[in-house]
Amino acid sequence: MLPVLTKSPTRLYLGGLMFFWGIVNMCMGFVHSYEALVALRFLLGVFEAGVMPGIVYLTSMYYKRHEFQTRMSFFFCSTLVGGAFGGLLAYAIAHMGGLAGLAAWRWIFIVEGAATAIVSWCAAFLIVDWPEQCQFLNPDEIALLKKRLADDGADIARMDTLNAHACKLILSDWKIWLGSLIYMGVGITGYSTTFFMPTILKEFGWTVQSAQVHTIPVYAVCAVGMLVAAWASGRVRHRYGFVMVGVVISTFGYGVLLSQSTSPLSAYPSSEAKYAAIFLAALGGYISMPLALAWLSNNLSGHWKRAFGSGIQVTVGNLAGVVASNIFIERESPAYKTGYGVALAMTWIGGLAATALWVLLRRENRLREGGVLDERLAGATGDEMENMGDHHPAFRFTL
Repeated sequence: MLPVLTKSPTRLYLGGLMFFWGIVNMCMGFVHSYEALVALRFLLGVFEAGVMPGIVYLTSMYYKRHEFQTRMSFFFCSTLVGGAFGGLLAYAIAHMGGLAGLAAWRWIFIVEGAATAIVSWCAAFLIVDWPEQCQFLNPDEIALLKKRLADDGADIARMDTLNAHACKLILSDWKIWLGSLIYMGVGITGYSTTFFMPTILKEFGWTVQSAQVHTIPVYAVCAVGMLVAAWASGRVRHRYGFVMVGVVISTFGYGVLLSQSTSPLSAYPSSEAKYAAIFLAALGGYISMPLALAWLSNNLSGHWKRAFGSGIQVTVGNLAGVVASNIFIERESPAYKTGYGVALAMTWIGGLAATALWVLLRRENRLREGGVLDERLAGATGDEMENMGDHHPAFRFTL
């Protein structure tokens, strides 16, 4: 994915992935065997895999490190808007069952896949290319953009060549692996919300339609909270504290949900409190997720380092989706002890990884400011010195 992304026009690369994802999604509405469904699901993952890291990487090439967070949160708001209305759309499409002799579930795949494919054509004209190739900026504006990024440390910590030394710096970088663990941990809430919130709300005694409607306020509050946290984080140029605010908010939400009685006689009277707890659990997760992506990207410098770092983080983070899809066990309804317990534990895995990253970054900054790590320059060849990325001792990390 990454070599193709760096060598291709991004509008064609990202737009193409979206288009083929939509076509494959449409095809899932016509399957007649389990084997065909598995093959299409595999292709769906192939085309989806490059989208998120590609967007993160491309966006980071236009903004300074402390401007990036707000842009990431605006991007994540699209997932919240999709979550808010996707369920209602699916509910409406379900009434198409029998049309053209196709079952309702087939129409969900066909309509949503076709919509994605159509939108991808528009995206191919709207997505920007790399700063050096973009056509909406004049030469003076491109020069200003490069100067702003250079002033933010981009010129000091470059990694423009992918060689054995660069690969070693990338794969041995603890920031990438801790950042990936953070994203995986706090990301469990986002996946759980997407997969199971309508089901959980239905257990409160609401109808399917009412449960779908009640998801909309949750997504709306999460969107507002995410943007406020992003603005505040960018304003004070700090990430760790806001990640932990999200972790603590989710902890309160999961705590309430775990404290509910498993008795069928007492499961439903506290639906209002449990509904409020869903707000807290989701809000905390959605505050932390874009912060985790932006925080790692802020602390990776050089084209190849940032590209591979974003790819690794999203790949590892997506393991949360595997976990989330298997922890809400039907026989545990409505308490879902395993689901809420595992989600809480993974949230704190992300929180502990964030704490470790903050401690190590702070220590690294102190060593660099004291000149202790200048020895890296003395032992490096000229090519290595110009290709160190954020390993260069002059680079300073965002806490």
